[in-house]
Amino acid sequence: MAKITLKNLRHSYMPNPKGPEDYALKEVDLDWQDGGAYALLGPSGCGKSTLLNIISGLLVPSEGQILFDGQDVTQLPPDQRNIAQVFQFPVIYDTMTVYDNLAFPLKNRGVDQATIDRRVREIAEMLEVTDMLNRRAAGLSPDNKQKISMGRGLVRDDVNVVMFDEPLTVIDPHLKWKLRSKLKELHQRVKATMIYVTHDQTEALTFADKVVVMQLGEVVQIGTPVELFERPAHTFVGHFIGSPGMNVLPAELRDGAAYFHGQQVALEGPVNPGTTGKVEIGVRPEFVSLGDSGIEATVRRVSDVGRHYVIDAEAGGSKISAILNGTAPMVGETVHLQFRADQTRVYADGWIASTPATEESAA
Repeated sequence: MAKITLKNLRHSYMPNPKGPEDYALKEVDLDWQDGGAYALLGPSGCGKSTLLNIISGLLVPSEGQILFDGQDVTQLPPDQRNIAQVFQFPVIYDTMTVYDNLAFPLKNRGVDQATIDRRVREIAEMLEVTDMLNRRAAGLSPDNKQKISMGRGLVRDDVNVVMFDEPLTVIDPHLKWKLRSKLKELHQRVKATMIYVTHDQTEALTFADKVVVMQLGEVVQIGTPVELFERPAHTFVGHFIGSPGMNVLPAELRDGAAYFHGQQVALEGPVNPGTTGKVEIGVRPEFVSLGDSGIEATVRRVSDVGRHYVIDAEAGGSKISAILNGTAPMVGETVHLQFRADQTRVYADGWIASTPATEESAA
């Protein structure tokens, strides 16, 4: 296991990149602590697979360094980095038994038979596949095959990091939650540094202690699941995480106050001095309610999702979503929307540009 440090990392697939738009991975500086559970989260094309390939040694970055426990491994090939990787599709040998599949990485490294047997049975017990050890892998279900693939990555005790590249893509939805729970349990037991790459927010937020959110080759926020939900540093984070995502509304600033559709909106605290650029207001649907006063809007859609209603309303040409309990308004009805002030923020060119009142008063 190792602490992983990425310093001034950039990568372009072009031989002579001239500007930021030519880089698949813009400048990245990250520290991943030894034994942590991390997720790389973002849509297809955001750079997360490029970053994973650089860490694993499959790709040498155009610029920057990768350090394992302070040692520069930027130029080292994958086999010298002691990395285990689990891919979208299970990498196992169908003609071998489950036991032999789990033992294979250890046999390859000349580990003695007693240690192999002990490690295989430990991992099999963790994965709940002990009763399958003598079965051929060809007959296993997809979720059990992926369990074995995970086990092959975990059976070695000399790995610096275990990396998971969209490991649940081919798993049936009703089985995904079981494997997610199992993976979280495995991390807590083996204490290995784990990096989980996914475009699925549920997978990232349920697995990781810290999530790295990426967009267009750039890291836009690093935080715990709670931090990403409660205070998105960028409108992309607010939109990408949550269902439905954060409302992002066009706004203008006048004398330090924010206005939407001509109406002043109460904020979490003061707007940062000198804020310019494209100004927007962000508020999550969970913090939008109905009242006797507020922003006048017309209800366009009402969705009953069981535990609550999701209301889509329109005001000033913008869609505003609200999550409501109790009685829902009718489609076409005029309502007044109220935003919870301490959860309403200003963003400029996508980045947060307001400060919570408590932070301001403490400064």
